[in-house]
Formats: sequence, structure tokens, C-alpha cells
Amino acid sequence: MARRTKQEPLPDDFEEHILDTDIRDEMQTSFLEYAYSVIYSRALPDARDGLKPVQRRILYTMDEMSLRPDRGHVKSARVVGEVMGRLHPHGDGAIYDALVRMAQPWSMRLRTVDGHGNFGSPDDSPAAMRYTECRMAPAAVAMTASIDEDTVDFKPNYDSREMEPVVLPAAIPHLLVNGSAGIAVGMATNIAPHNLVEVVQALKHLITHPKASLDDLMRFIPGPDLPTGGKIVGLDGIRDAYETGRGTFKMRATARIESVTARRKGIVVTELPYGVGTERVMEQIKKLVLSKKLQGIADIKDLSDREHGLRLVIEIKNGFVPEAILEQLYRQTALEDSFGINAVALVDGQPRTLGIKEMLEVFLGHRFDVVRRRSTFRRAKAADRLHLVDGLLIAILDIDEVIQVIRGSDNAAAAKERLISVFDLTEVQADYILDMPLRRLTRFSKLELEKEKSELERTIEQLDAILADEKLLRKVVSDELTDVAKEHGTPRRTVLLGAAPAVTAASAVEVSDDPCFVLLSSTGLLARTRDADAPGRGGDRANHDVTVSAVLTSRRGEVGLLTNRGRLVRLPVIDIGAELPSTANDPHVAGGVPLSELVALEAGERPLALTSLRTDGPGLALGTRDGVVKRVNPEVLNRDEWEVIGLKDGDEVIGAVELATGEEELCFISTDAQLLHFSASGVRPQGRSGGGMAGIKLGAGQRAAFFGAFDPADAVVVTASGSSTALPGTEAGAVKVTPFTEYPGKGRATGGVRSHRFLKGEDTLVTAWAGPGPARAAASSGAPIDLPEANGRRDGSGVPAPQPIAAVASPVAAQVATRAASGADAGDAAAPVEG
Repeated sequence: MARRTKQEPLPDDFEEHILDTDIRDEMQTSFLEYAYSVIYSRALPDARDGLKPVQRRILYTMDEMSLRPDRGHVKSARVVGEVMGRLHPHGDGAIYDALVRMAQPWSMRLRTVDGHGNFGSPDDSPAAMRYTECRMAPAAVAMTASIDEDTVDFKPNYDSREMEPVVLPAAIPHLLVNGSAGIAVGMATNIAPHNLVEVVQALKHLITHPKASLDDLMRFIPGPDLPTGGKIVGLDGIRDAYETGRGTFKMRATARIESVTARRKGIVVTELPYGVGTERVMEQIKKLVLSKKLQGIADIKDLSDREHGLRLVIEIKNGFVPEAILEQLYRQTALEDSFGINAVALVDGQPRTLGIKEMLEVFLGHRFDVVRRRSTFRRAKAADRLHLVDGLLIAILDIDEVIQVIRGSDNAAAAKERLISVFDLTEVQADYILDMPLRRLTRFSKLELEKEKSELERTIEQLDAILADEKLLRKVVSDELTDVAKEHGTPRRTVLLGAAPAVTAASAVEVSDDPCFVLLSSTGLLARTRDADAPGRGGDRANHDVTVSAVLTSRRGEVGLLTNRGRLVRLPVIDIGAELPSTANDPHVAGGVPLSELVALEAGERPLALTSLRTDGPGLALGTRDGVVKRVNPEVLNRDEWEVIGLKDGDEVIGAVELATGEEELCFISTDAQLLHFSASGVRPQGRSGGGMAGIKLGAGQRAAFFGAFDPADAVVVTASGSSTALPGTEAGAVKVTPFTEYPGKGRATGGVRSHRFLKGEDTLVTAWAGPGPARAAASSGAPIDLPEANGRRDGSGVPAPQPIAAVASPVAAQVATRAASGADAGDAAAPVEG
């Protein structure tokens, strides 16, 4: 049960006084007091030192604690506690937040606190103040230098027990160099950071030319210099801000287009706008991609680290223009952000909106006053010391008499009076001599005292000159600013752009669907030409660059890759990143993409040919090692990956050609030099699972070495003989080139006719090929081999080959280009060619 408290009776002499107050007047008065407190004690910086009260109190406290750059770090909680207990009667969270910001390199252009530990990131908050440590940065020493020389006024703290500076001496123009941001009641401030060297140059110019115009000052300060670097686009808003104190400019991230993988381009961001973090950008991009407002982005990764700094990688899908995607990112994300300058600061205790010249003038006025007061203080100290030295010189002339006068006196007061009367000393000089131990008095020499006296007189003379001559005072301030810039200045980080640079193909986000050729080389490289003007034949080629298959398609189309296992794989053309220029000579496919990066081939699986995947043509013609031939119905070519022939165990596809008319001649050549050719119209098309039909009848232990389909006009047959017992590539053998018309056609499933006569030691064909001539060959090393002229000896042995032949092809690409120029569709296929 709750207890009732008994109220004490009121005293007899108690008189009640009730004051009636209008609630509107009370609210108005209280709100004004609160507004004044926020404006003057929290949110707005002083235009002289550029610091808010909490920042000033932090630096002053750290200076009082001797936390200088050459000392060790101390816990941040210790500094926060000292500031809160002595000078700043507010929460520790607000004090620690201000201290953290003063230590963050992405927040301050010139840090005033040297932090040790986790001080956060643009996206993450710092560790608690019990875990972090801090001390003064070198710039903070310049802010508090000579504060003990009566350079600034002091005022009582919140409980009048201690004194705190009204403003710091501030040898650094902190307001412009580090900027400021704060929200008061009814007003706010937002000032951009600038480069210290540029600001000092403008200050020195203003010292010598007090009537300098804004254009004169902007020659030294062309624009802000943000801690995070980046770019500033457009300078009109900057000039408005420098003139009136209000203006807006755009900040843009620093990004470049790079190849992030062998097949894909990407946007690599190395610098972000001031106040923007990577997580914010990544979140915005993810939302745009999920909402379908931004297309073409495959992945985004934050690869930032301490060693390389910021690195945000935005991977672009194939088929999209990276420059156009970057332009969209500038428009829709924080990669481009605006900064509104509202230069409000306290001048003579009143909030004012200042242009850049007014800010420079206020700082210079403050520095003139600091140097003047410092000179006055130093002169007074030097004069006091000179007065004492003069007394010592008088006393040291007759030290014995001084000692006798002191010893003969009854007390200290009598000794003081006798010293003053005997040696004509002042009271201060007499006290100094009496307070000095005898052993120290004997150490003084006349030469040392006279030297010190001359130095003091010279110092006083110099200080008097500074105080008497305004020009000399300005020179001292200018020289000190030069020293500050030399010690703390750094190169500019932000690039200033008069206007946004033009972006190539910014209006076309996706790659245009232009016709092109896709090429497959004998070494397993894939490449595409930039347009449908296929290269003609020429002698300028890379050694290994033998194109064994080519197909006419478009940049956003698809092609099929057929392997020796009878597997057909669909490939997007845009994924083939290497794009070759069209020249009068053969292309160098050496710069192509390895096929292994696009297709996962099994052990022993080899690429054979490319196809256009047309479903309205006569289809594919396949030949296997066991002599099986098959025409594939083109209507089944509608999957991403499928088998186009049912192979028996041990069999494999040795040749594949996309038919153009269905009337081409199909040709087999076996390892025992038998050649059979017949019309493709005699082979019935089959479905995907069909196993084909008999093509050539093979002898015991023999296999088919070549299969192809072509127009017999101007075709040649190339055969190269060797020994089956020799190691591959160790015996050259003989090579023969024969016109195809020398070989009569035979029926399908027959043995054909003889095509090559073996010499002694030869028992097999190591290479065989037939197609439109003239043909070229390549060795296994990739070196080109010139073939002999075609002759009419159908069964002759040919001429000795200089080295073993690994591949043979013929330049049909020029013929395909002719068909393309005559109006053929982009889906028309080319026969296997040497490109």
C-alpha cells in the first residue's frame, strides 16, 4: 500500500506572490534564448578561426593536455571527458562526433586531430571513444600556436571557474581550407573545403593588393578542393558563391572504363563526391537494377582496401555501351551530386553571409591583430628581461660590495632599501638580486650579460618596428602564411571542369546490331570483325593465326559451335569481346578470346566449326571418323546445347559444314588415300538423335581423315603422306595438290578412288583437305607453309613437304563478303576458311 506523505505547514510569515505572464511572450522569449544559444554556441563557426565552439574547445583542451604530434596517443574518452567537464556542458556524444570528424581524412581537407583506431568510414560509424585514441595533428599546433602570448581574449567557462579562449590564434585559414557545415535555428551554413596552398596565395595577393577584385582572387582559388577528390562540373555556381556567399556546383565521381575480365568491360570508380559513401552508391544501383530503371549492369563489387584506396567496380553486360551506362549512373545515382554553398559565419558576434573576399579579409584582420598582440607581449617580456639584465650588470661590477650590503642588513627589507640607495637599482631589480641564490650570481659573467643585453635590445627594436610599421606587419603575416603553406600544403585533388565532357555514344545504351563475322582459329581463339566487310587474303598474319571457320552474323546475334563429340553449343556473339578491325589483309586472330572462357570442353573434346543456327536453310552436313555422313534438320537447332548426331563408341565428328543450297558436293578422304565425293541432295535430313548413314566404305584399320562440303568449281585436294609408326611431327613425308575435277564421283557407301600414291616408308595420310583453292597450310608450330602448284596427276606422290602439315584451309571469306555485299542476310553462313 502506498504511503501518504504529510505536507509540512507553511510558516506564519509566508506570503504568496503569483505573477501572471502571457504564454506567447514566455514562448517567444524562451525560443529566442534557445535560438541565440544554438547560433552562437553550437552551429555556426567564427569567421576568424573557422571553428565552432566544440571544435575550439577540443583543440584548446588537447593543447592544455600537451597532446602534441611528438607525444603518444591517449584515449579519446579522456579528451572528451576533459572537454565536457571543463568547457563544454553538453553530451559526450556530440563532443566525440566532432572529434571524430576532425580526424577523418574524407571529411577534413587538413586534419586537425590525429586518430588511432577505427574512426569509421563514409558509410560506417566509428568505434566507441573507449576504443579509439587521438592526439593533435601538426595542423592543430599551428591553430593554437602562441595562444599563451596574449594573442586572443579569454572568457569564463560555463561555471566561471576556468577561462577559455574566445577564438584561437589560427595560423591556418581553417574556414576555407576545411569548410564547415551546421544547422542553427532559422539559418544554416555549408562551406566547401579548399586547397591550403591556393588560399595562402590568394591571402598574400590580398595583403599586397587590398583592393583586388573577385576575378583576381579566383586566379589563385579557381574552386573548392574536396578531400575525396573527384571532379567539379561547371564553374558558374562557384563564382556566384564566391561573390554572394550562395551558390551551387555539381560534384562528379572519377571513373574510367576498363576490361574487368577477358570478355567484359567495366566502370571502375576511384573517387566519389564529397560526403558520398560506396555503400550508398551500391544500394542506389541495386534498386535501379531491380526496378528495371537501369539495364546493362551485371555485377558491382567494392574492392577498396588500405593499400589501393577506393575501387568500386561496376561490371557491364556484353551488348551495352559502358560510356552510356556511366552517363545514366551520373544522372540517377550519387556518382554525381550537388553541393550548395551557404557561407554563413559569425563576424563580430553576428551571423553574416560572406563572399570569399570577405572571408579572406576577416581572417587577415584576425592575423594582423594576433601578430600585433603577440609582438606587444614579446616586447614587454623582452623589456622586462632587459631591465633585470641591466640590474645584474650593475651588481656584478662590484659583487663583493653587494654581498657586504646584504650581509650587513638586518632583514630583507633593509637589504632591499640599501641596494636601491647604494647601487641606484629599481625595486624589481633589487628583488631579483635578493631572490637569486648566491651560487647563481657568481656564475654570471659580464660578457654573457652584455651579449644577452644586445640581443634583447635588437629584439625590442625589431618588435617596435613591427608595431610601428603597418607594411612590416603585413610582411610578417605574409611570411608566416608562406611557411604554413610550405609545411602543411598538399597538391590539389579535385579536377575542375568548365562543362561536362561529351560521352561517346551516350544516346545508345546497347550495342548496335550491325553485321559482322565470327572467326575460329586452329588454336581455339574466337574473334569477331567490327563490320561485315570480311578481310581478304593477304600475307600479313600472325604465325599461328589460321582461321578454320567463319560465319556471317550480327553483333547481337548468336552462333553455334560444333565439337568432335557431336555437341552443338549456342554462343552469343556479343560475349566474344575481341573485335578485329577490317583491313585489306587477313585478321590477326591472336588477339581473340580463348574458347575455354566461353565453353567448357571435356577432355579430348575439340572445336570443329561455327554455324549460324539458321532454321530455314538446308541444315548441317556432318562426317565422322568411321565414315558416317549426316544432314541435320535445321528445325532442331533451337536449344542452348544439344547433341546433333548419335555417335557409336569410339567414333567422332571430323568435319562439319553449314550448307548454303543443299546441292554442294560432300567429300570424304580416308587415311589410306581413298577419296569419295557425292551430292548432298542424296543424303536425307535427320533429326537430332539420328545416327546418320553410310558415307565412305573404309578398309580394315582405316579411318576417315577429312570431311567437307563445297562447290566443286575451282576446288583442289591437298594430301600429305607420312609414316604411321613415326612420332607425330617428326617425319615430313610428301604433299600433293590436285584439282578436284580429277576425281570422279562415286555412289554413297562406296570406297571411292585413289588420291595419293605412297612412297617407300609411307603408309598413311597425315593430313587431307579439299575445298576451293588456292589453299594454304600451317605447321603444328603455326608457321605458314607454301603448297605446290596443282597438277593433273590424280594418284601421284607429290613433292617432299618441308615440315609436317597440321592444318589446311582456303580463303572463302572473300566470297562470303561478296555475298553479304550483294544482299545476303546476316544469318548466311560461310564455309570453313583460312582468314
